[in-house]
Amino acid sequence: MQDTTRGWSNGLLAVLIFSGSMPATRLAVLGFSPWLLTSARALIAGLLALSLLAALRQPWPNARQWGALAVVAGCCVIGFPLLSGLALQHMTAAHSLVFMALLPLSTAIFGVVRGGERPSAAFWAFALLGAGAVAGFALTQESSASVTGDALMVFSIAVCGLGYAEGAVLTRALGGWQVISWALVLCVPIALLGTMAFWPASGVMQVPVPSWMGLGYVSVFSMLIGFVFWYRGLSLGGIARISQLQLLQPLLGLGLAALLLHEHVAPAMLGATLIVIAAVAGAKRFA
Repeated sequence: MQDTTRGWSNGLLAVLIFSGSMPATRLAVLGFSPWLLTSARALIAGLLALSLLAALRQPWPNARQWGALAVVAGCCVIGFPLLSGLALQHMTAAHSLVFMALLPLSTAIFGVVRGGERPSAAFWAFALLGAGAVAGFALTQESSASVTGDALMVFSIAVCGLGYAEGAVLTRALGGWQVISWALVLCVPIALLGTMAFWPASGVMQVPVPSWMGLGYVSVFSMLIGFVFWYRGLSLGGIARISQLQLLQPLLGLGLAALLLHEHVAPAMLGATLIVIAAVAGAKRFA
């Protein structure tokens, strides 16, 4: 029997954690290159995940599960962090959060494709509404917008959606927190090599404290702890219901960007986010 109250509380806590990801990444890329940041955060989270799996004596995944874990690792551990980090060199965290509002829709689309379902015409209408809101916002920001940053952000959302969908399917057999933990462990060798390769010759003594804080947040909370609460919430309260909480992430993130980074949240930015949230909710309703 599902525990709805605990499911909602765990899911909400996860969304609160994830909402700080883009502002924290923005802080981190002020002192670290996106390549070093991606490697370092994966290495830190991977070593923590390895310790957790060993302490709880979790069984090893089978050969087929390793293949799916490779997809999750490539998308969620490497692809999305790297692409979003590169994008945030060209935009503010607040600007990126408008695109983050498309993540639930991206996940749903990949879920539909992978499951062989046939969505209704209403689903695609809402999908186009959300995409149009993002495109319209981007086109009205010529003075500060970057085509490169916007393209990287759209690509990162697609990659993350694929990783979420693949992980959701794998969770049914392997378990929620185990999926992200094994995916992180899979990336440890690559992350170690990347950290060594992209470590600056001059060292990191000049990296400002906020950038270290951003690295710590995305490593411990965004890549590991947030997923533990997220998958626990989905399992306790039901995937369909609890996943709706993810629609709160852009608004919470905009608030954090304004509070912590003192970034300006323009009315057009907030309006686009609200339209996208409504579009995603409608698309999920008719998926």
